[in-house]
Amino acid sequence: MTGRARDDEGADAVDEAEQLIEVDGVEKVFTVRRRAGRLRRVREEVRAVDGISFRVARGEMVGYIGPNGAGKSTTIKMLTGILVPSGGRLRVAGIDPAQQRTRLARRIGVVFGQRTTLWWDLPLKDSYELVRRMYRIPDAAYRAHLERCVELLDLAPLLDVPVRQLSLGQRMRGDIAAALLPDPEVLYLDEPTIGLDVVSKAKVRGFLREVNAERGTTVLLTTHDLTDIEQLCRRVMVIDHGRLVYDGGLDGLRAAGGGERTLVVDLERELPPIEGVPGARTVRVDGPRQWLAFPASQSAAPLVAAVAAGYPLVDLSVREPDIESLIAELYAGGGMRADAAGAGGKDGRAL
Repeated sequence: MTGRARDDEGADAVDEAEQLIEVDGVEKVFTVRRRAGRLRRVREEVRAVDGISFRVARGEMVGYIGPNGAGKSTTIKMLTGILVPSGGRLRVAGIDPAQQRTRLARRIGVVFGQRTTLWWDLPLKDSYELVRRMYRIPDAAYRAHLERCVELLDLAPLLDVPVRQLSLGQRMRGDIAAALLPDPEVLYLDEPTIGLDVVSKAKVRGFLREVNAERGTTVLLTTHDLTDIEQLCRRVMVIDHGRLVYDGGLDGLRAAGGGERTLVVDLERELPPIEGVPGARTVRVDGPRQWLAFPASQSAAPLVAAVAAGYPLVDLSVREPDIESLIAELYAGGGMRADAAGAGGKDGRAL
């Protein structure tokens, strides 16, 4: 893999030459009209992105997360050249996306959530053939990339199926393959596992890990699924209200937010609330099922061992705190500055 990854706390461990994405004080302001009375409308400015700065090294896989409306998609659109920044400086592979969008398009791949880049009425394989022609991919490279994508994403049964007949999960896999056929240096993914079952999610995650390891593809991933982040990214950036509020490791985010995870325990029979498990408290009981809350920064392994040793256990699972809860905890606990902006966060703490 090209480039050098950051350490677990997100500390910068790369030279300037290895920084593939450079964002310096970038802003995006939209002007909207709001009704002020029956006939009068007033113009207001909405800051979708408010002075964010960060660097992404060549070969990194970075989670870019935040609640709905935080500015994630706006940032991605500026990085691809779809939107022009209102201020600040952007560079992707040394290219200004807004000024040289066509040149940049040959070096990036994009999957935008539920918006497909495939041709609706064509079979999947015909969409891929059009991608080959548009990007002028050499035949040998195209066949090799397509074969790998089809194998790892289990697309063989879908190649002759029109895109409009694919399920959301199938189409997401098809879109990821299409984005990777030109062998991009940077891959932007917006909710890549949405609509996928557990098996398909595992395939997509394994595929992305392999692409990153074998080709050194840089990945910027936006998602609400913390499992995606845990299994794919060593570094996570949190954006809220257009500002970068955290840049570091996922464990550091949990520690900064102070949120709680939940151990869901299924017992053989209905019993009184579970007691005597260090660091955990029972917050809900519903028949043989019980919910135990524990600090997000704490390992679940000792809790599982304690429950298994003292109770007739049938099954259990761990539920992660959602992104919105972690960010709310950051604000409520004073773990971050509301006026924070810039890359910072090299020690893995909230900015």
